Amino acid sequence: MDIVIVLIAAFCAGVLNTIAGGGTFLTFPALVFIGLPPVVANATSAVAVFPGYLGGAFGFRAELARFDKSRMLRLLAVTFAGGLIGSLLLLVSSNKAFSVVVPFLLLAATLAFLFGDQIRRWASKNSRAVTPFGSVGLLLVSIYGGYFNGGLGIVLLALFALWGMVDLHEMNGLKNGLSFALSAISVAVFALGGLVEWQHAIGMMVASTLGGYAGAPIARMLPKSVVRGLIAVVGFSMSAVFFWRLIA
Repeated sequence: MDIVIVLIAAFCAGVLNTIAGGGTFLTFPALVFIGLPPVVANATSAVAVFPGYLGGAFGFRAELARFDKSRMLRLLAVTFAGGLIGSLLLLVSSNKAFSVVVPFLLLAATLAFLFGDQIRRWASKNSRAVTPFGSVGLLLVSIYGGYFNGGLGIVLLALFALWGMVDLHEMNGLKNGLSFALSAISVAVFALGGLVEWQHAIGMMVASTLGGYAGAPIARMLPKSVVRGLIAVVGFSMSAVFFWRLIA
């Protein structure tokens, strides 16, 4: 039954990530539900959704090719550095400490997803105050992504808007490319640190990839408002569950 639960969660996460993002809201709670310690569940969840980023980056390869190579290499280097720092922070975090932080991270990620459009609009209006393609903001976002992957895509898109980017396809391409780079270093650190429950991770990787493929036709059928509503319900529900676990 545990295997069925995590495979269904991973498949649905792949669908959600293809449609709008938010797959972590399903994979992480599912792994905690079946009894994995929070830190191990977070690391295993990151591994589970990892293949989808490569597919997304490949799909936007034409947009990624438009970026200057030297600039792209610098952004990748900053992303690797931030992802490494965040992953190492998780590696040294106790389950108790992570359990205290995770309800707030889930809630913040849910709010970021729910108000993602408003955040991007605000960011685009205030883009002059931020250095285009600056390293500091990307480093901070990458540290967050290495520590907790939830809502990473929304935060990256908001950062790109602050940089002054306006082409959504280029933004999505860069988001997937940097997310793949960040996840690659995170997965390596988690694997070497022994945080990954491979018995579940491998099956979840396959299921999330299949879900990502299935998500394309579903995305064409479902209104965006319905998808956003479903993810918001899941996100707020999971936040409430983890807050309850914290105070119980």
